[in-house]
Amino acid sequence: MKMNISSFSILLFLQFASTVFYCNNAQLARYKFVLQETSYTRLCSTKNILTVNGQFPGPTLYVQKGETIIVEVTNNGRYNVTLHWHGVAQPRNPWSDGPEYITQCPIQPGNTFTQTVIFSEEEGTLWWHAHSDWTRATVHGVIVIKPEAGTSYPFPQPYAEVPIVIGNWWKQDIMQMFDTYVTTKKIPPVSSSYLINGQPGDNFPCSKEDMFRLNVTQNKTYMLRIVNAALENIVFFGIAKHKLRVVGVDGSYTKPFERDYVAVAPGQTIDALFDANQTPDQYYMSLKAYDGGFPFVPLNLITTTAKIQYTGTYTPSVITPSPKLPGHGDKNASINFTSSLRSLNSANVPSTVDKHLMMTLSINMGSCKNNTCAGRGGIGFGASMNNISFVSPKTDLLKAYHNNISGIYGTDFPNEPTYYFDFTGNGLNFSLWKPKYTTEVNVLEYNTNVELVFQGTSLLTATEHPMHLHGYSFYVVGSGLGNFNKDKDPLNYNLDDPPLVNTITVPRKGWTAIRFKANNPGVWFMHCHLEVHSSWGMDMAFIVKEGNSITEEMLPQPLDMPAC
Repeated sequence: MKMNISSFSILLFLQFASTVFYCNNAQLARYKFVLQETSYTRLCSTKNILTVNGQFPGPTLYVQKGETIIVEVTNNGRYNVTLHWHGVAQPRNPWSDGPEYITQCPIQPGNTFTQTVIFSEEEGTLWWHAHSDWTRATVHGVIVIKPEAGTSYPFPQPYAEVPIVIGNWWKQDIMQMFDTYVTTKKIPPVSSSYLINGQPGDNFPCSKEDMFRLNVTQNKTYMLRIVNAALENIVFFGIAKHKLRVVGVDGSYTKPFERDYVAVAPGQTIDALFDANQTPDQYYMSLKAYDGGFPFVPLNLITTTAKIQYTGTYTPSVITPSPKLPGHGDKNASINFTSSLRSLNSANVPSTVDKHLMMTLSINMGSCKNNTCAGRGGIGFGASMNNISFVSPKTDLLKAYHNNISGIYGTDFPNEPTYYFDFTGNGLNFSLWKPKYTTEVNVLEYNTNVELVFQGTSLLTATEHPMHLHGYSFYVVGSGLGNFNKDKDPLNYNLDDPPLVNTITVPRKGWTAIRFKANNPGVWFMHCHLEVHSSWGMDMAFIVKEGNSITEEMLPQPLDMPAC
């Protein structure tokens, strides 16, 4: 094959740039993550689960703002896996973002992939997790991002900082459940329990002795770094007789405010301080599941518990005080908490909008191959955005985009719903219940100011949707119940101090508006962080084009990208 001089020069330059970039990585902090099956006992029974380095929850990463680290991921498990660094923008580096068949093919058993994780503006608490099938049920951990050297927190230094990881436990094998319920498109069973730092607490059998306990010293202040790593449900979390002072969300500081509880959706992180200012005793810190559709939506109704224990000599109360948490279906409690979030400093919100997007979020009727759906007439459940149910490709979108491989995806994801109707009304037309199954992306020019309105619907049922965007944090400029009104609702936007987040809960039968500047080139996934909704197709991807200068282009492709 003949190659002209200019083509050869470009290829040589790219190989040189890739070599320089990854050789420089030798000077960075390095971590080894080994995925392996490990035996764990919960709720009186033992099973093997997929873990990182044998730990559940997985290891906590400690970094400084603006740091870059290298994580060598080796898969010694039984299943294909990828890892995602949730909330880390990864500027110009979609190659290490991690969602399966979006930015990479999975790491197959016996193989290794070295990921470069580039931190930029994030500061506070984020997390990492598996991003293939439902493996993140047991493969997840906390990321603590400390202030840059010479700077400090925008609040007094706490006496201690404690990760609080909220998770699920199923007695069943999680991957067998995935195979069964994705194939049949049935609603999967609720988890056997929720967990706080890997433990169900003393309301569950065989769990009292191993319940998580936090020892505290009277008159000291503690920071809880709370991560909801659960596959299902928003949760309410609180500590008996202790106020929680929220100071951060999703790796960004907030104006402090106090509550008796926090509402944390799957994918979200919250930094909250509490003062150990009560009479020395033991106090429950507890969580309960929430869904706005309760009692019509199945939930695990048993409260998960942990304890804070004051140090010193005292006789504990016969009955340990419990926090007063909102009810399982208290929609107002969830909305009121989320609407209280404000950025600490003046927000850099795009004041003008170049591209307006509106996306409906719907639970649909789904169809299955080979008549495997469990519902009547071969119908199961599905999910969609703008009535498109995302079909995962067999070659990752980033490779297809970067290498101009045709036939993998289309570029026709609509900017607005195909049909306008009473989105949150009842008795909707049956013809709207079945989505289109395809792999479509939405293309954004570099530096585009984007406004996106998420609109919940009542097509088959109505529920909350915690929506997560990869590669970006975004400003939540507005939210409300009912159908979004493009003429009236923007008049009430908060453009002064809206929260900067990477995951936001769209209220049941409501809408949420966000803004961001598309200045991070690559392919970036967006999806509901309720795992069953994502599995049913409530996903899409953006392609953000490169800019005109070399600093506005994607970094070189790593040399060890997993093969498909």
